[in-house]
Amino acid sequence: MAERTVFQSMSQRHLISLGPHASISEAACIMTKANCGSVLILDTPGTLLGIVTERDLMTRVLAKALNPEKTQVSDVMTLNPYCVAPEVLVSDAVLIMIERGFRHLPIVTQAGKILGVFSVRDALPREIGAAVSLAEFHEQVNDALG
Repeated sequence: MAERTVFQSMSQRHLISLGPHASISEAACIMTKANCGSVLILDTPGTLLGIVTERDLMTRVLAKALNPEKTQVSDVMTLNPYCVAPEVLVSDAVLIMIERGFRHLPIVTQAGKILGVFSVRDALPREIGAAVSLAEFHEQVNDALG
């Protein structure tokens, strides 16, 4: 069986986004309503500015006792998030996530069209296993090369 691409494996096919001046409270509500773990932050022409994730809500808002009604998403978002093309294989995307320490990857075409977000939750166990094996191999090679 051929491995899936990130676009094929996306569970959410609709774009969840907000403008940069939206509140953290709005972000939490839209994420809850859509049952997703992230929201893309877009400017008015639809350019990707950043991403806010459930982890950001905990570590950058709640843990710092910021007021979610008064804090804007632009104050806590990850700027210019790492993105992947829709044809990237799931195991390659998971490897990127493991090595870079995040769980959400915006999917953007070469023409700049934002298609959605690939989440580690969208990967199957065998795809995660392949990525972990590759990450361990990379670590061994790096250790051997000093």
